Amino acid sequence: QVQLAESGGGLVQAGGSLRLSCGASGRTFSSFGLGWFRQAPGKEREFVASISRSGGNTYYADSVKGRFTISRDNAKNAVYLQLNSLKPEDTAVYYCAAGYGWGNNVVTSNQGTYGAWGQGTQVTVSS
Repeated sequence: QVQLAESGGGLVQAGGSLRLSCGASGRTFSSFGLGWFRQAPGKEREFVASISRSGGNTYYADSVKGRFTISRDNAKNAVYLQLNSLKPEDTAVYYCAAGYGWGNNVVTSNQGTYGAWGQGTQVTVSS
């Protein structure tokens, strides 16, 4: 079992930046593939980014490609999401998630493959 906790959300103007962090405790962190998802008011939760167990492979939703960057530090049991060039439509609760049993280079947008979720952190982008 792994426990996840996000931080770093807040209110930012359009065009600004934020860095989200997600700390983990429990099982060996490097054995997990990781992802970030978001849910805007009235909408379903959607995929944002995924990173493989080693950090060598990443995958992004088209809507954030070139603006967001996912990274991980296995020594610190942490995964990050750098959000740049933020837009009002990026406003959402952002969740980190962990998946176990993946191959070393696997990344995925499939929510069903993630077995652990954090409680989320709110990101609000004003126009």
